[in-house]
Amino acid sequence: MLGAGFGGLELAAVLSDEFGEDLDLTLIDAADSFIFGFSKLDVVFGRQTPAAVRTPYSQLNKPGVRFVQDRVVAIDPETRATRTEGGEYPADILVVALGANIHPEATPGLVESGHEFYSIPGAFALRDVMADFAGGKVVVGVCSTPFKCPPAPSESVLLTHDYLTERGLRDQSEITLVMPFGRPVPPSPDASAALMTAFAERDIRFVPKTVVRSVDPKRRVAVTADGDELSFDLFLGIPTHRVPEVVAASGMTEDGWIPVDPLTMETKFPGVYALGDCTSVGTPKAGVFSEGQAKIAATRIADVIRDEQPQAEYDGHGICYVEFGHGSVAKVDVTFMAGQRPVGGIAGPSPDFLADKEEFGSSRLQRWFG
Repeated sequence: MLGAGFGGLELAAVLSDEFGEDLDLTLIDAADSFIFGFSKLDVVFGRQTPAAVRTPYSQLNKPGVRFVQDRVVAIDPETRATRTEGGEYPADILVVALGANIHPEATPGLVESGHEFYSIPGAFALRDVMADFAGGKVVVGVCSTPFKCPPAPSESVLLTHDYLTERGLRDQSEITLVMPFGRPVPPSPDASAALMTAFAERDIRFVPKTVVRSVDPKRRVAVTADGDELSFDLFLGIPTHRVPEVVAASGMTEDGWIPVDPLTMETKFPGVYALGDCTSVGTPKAGVFSEGQAKIAATRIADVIRDEQPQAEYDGHGICYVEFGHGSVAKVDVTFMAGQRPVGGIAGPSPDFLADKEEFGSSRLQRWFG
């Protein structure tokens, strides 16, 4: 199992619960700790410390699962063999869930004059930048598609509004969000309407159907694909996403991502599955969808191990929690089925869903880490 995010941890937990000590699963990840994606914004806006949002993989205690902290340097899907910096790992079944890496350097000027909060180092560094920010023009801009966690840019501007308000800096500041979609959450008109209302109430400008193509460090402007220029004092970019180089070099990708059967998560290579952000399955690149895909892959793998005909199929359903600021959270329910139009709804926003979100995180840590 390559990758110990939502997909890797969920698959390991399901198979561990099914087979216990009879399982022989090696879980490989280069990181030493797991961090929820939503925790990065908690760190950025000073609501949590970096140490508080880390769960060390050394705490993983699931029967039949061995965690190896190492960097994957080669994948051979034909033979289901993996090579890391520290060793070789042959397998009967191989699952790839190495996610998507961000590339700020792909957008001219972003590294020199902007910041990103999609990587762990970027988010942790932005915490100090926000603390030192004296107010002014803030632009949050998506630089390319697809990108992870589509609601996160909307959350970031709403939390920026709260952060500047609490520090007495909002009246002297402007906040702009640049998005490639016509509305913030395309699969859910109700969620999009709620976000647009929140933007209007907080005087946040929404620039739809375009992306930021470049950032001019000297003039301090972000240039959109439409040629418009947005001046800024603080630019937060959502960078270009790509599969890790080791995945691209494996021969598994087409058009930049790993194609899979959207119902089974099987690749074209026998005995090889792929989950989550590194695939082109058609769901958003978000942890909850990788988790759902992992449940199906794990169930089908368990059937294969028992020499039974696999039956489980992925339904494309996921729930995510969207921060609206002011202590309120919404619960967004969406379904992406292959060949069908995505559908979604929303409950909230309400302070009541904050406890739901906290339980979402704590319950998964308990299940995944034992």
